[in-house]
Amino acid sequence: MISGDGSRAAARAASQRQLALYALLMDWDLRELRFFVTAADAGSFTEAAAQLFVSQAAVSRTIAGLEKSVGERLLRRLPRGCELTSTGQQVLPQARRVLAEAARFTEFLASRHGVLRLGYAWAALGQHTTPLQREWAQGHAETTLELVRHNSPTAGLAEGLCDVAIVRRAVDEKRFDSLVVGLERRLVAFASDDPQWSRRRQVSMAEIADRTVVIDPRVGTTSGELWTGTDHQPRFIRSTDVDGWLDIIAAGRGVGTTAEATAHHHPRPGVTYRRIKDGPRIPVALAWWRDHRPHGLGDLIDAVTRLYATA
Repeated sequence: MISGDGSRAAARAASQRQLALYALLMDWDLRELRFFVTAADAGSFTEAAAQLFVSQAAVSRTIAGLEKSVGERLLRRLPRGCELTSTGQQVLPQARRVLAEAARFTEFLASRHGVLRLGYAWAALGQHTTPLQREWAQGHAETTLELVRHNSPTAGLAEGLCDVAIVRRAVDEKRFDSLVVGLERRLVAFASDDPQWSRRRQVSMAEIADRTVVIDPRVGTTSGELWTGTDHQPRFIRSTDVDGWLDIIAAGRGVGTTAEATAHHHPRPGVTYRRIKDGPRIPVALAWWRDHRPHGLGDLIDAVTRLYATA
């Protein structure tokens, strides 16, 4: 009979053996996987050596290293070639997946300077978006400007989805650098059949305060601070993105305030945009990681600033 202490000691020993085996199995590299897959596909060490432009001895030695890490034979040597063992048949599809992922990673690294990813949350640059894309394509054949929409406070920058982000609210200065490149008028959005505003050309902040206002608190530019110092504030309801925001407004459940870029980027049947005569302008900034200045950033800043200046 094994005592309780003995059982625990045996369990610990088994666990240590498993950890040691795991560490051993991790001791492989991409070169070994590539040689193994090539030999398995060719069915011959000699043919694999010819395809890899190395000696047959190098193929044999490299695959033997992988087999040592795995702890079992992967290829059975035959007089006229080789064939997969049962373990090799299990390892081969996994090795293919790893090599495919490595190839995709290599392609990603190689294309990093060939693409400048510009993130935005609700609207990119409004009426300036298309001119920027066309001008960039004409003047920067070596770098593609790729727009990425992501509904987060940094428009995908913090998530690693873009290199530069268009933001209309402050970012964390400890993490990001930013530069204001333009100003946009603030507009009100309301249902097109609104009985009071349907014929109006502009409204005031005080009039909006009498309504229910739809906001996106994560990325939007509307909050109670816009009515600080006034007699009262509007009632707020939340949305999660621009599509939900427009749906609520079109249904007549509320109105919204937004940058003029939204009107250009998201026209919607049933929703009317009008100028807010006393609405504060909205700064438009480009933001990027403080420790990484993306390739092409200077040209992008110049291009966007010029578009806003000439509007």
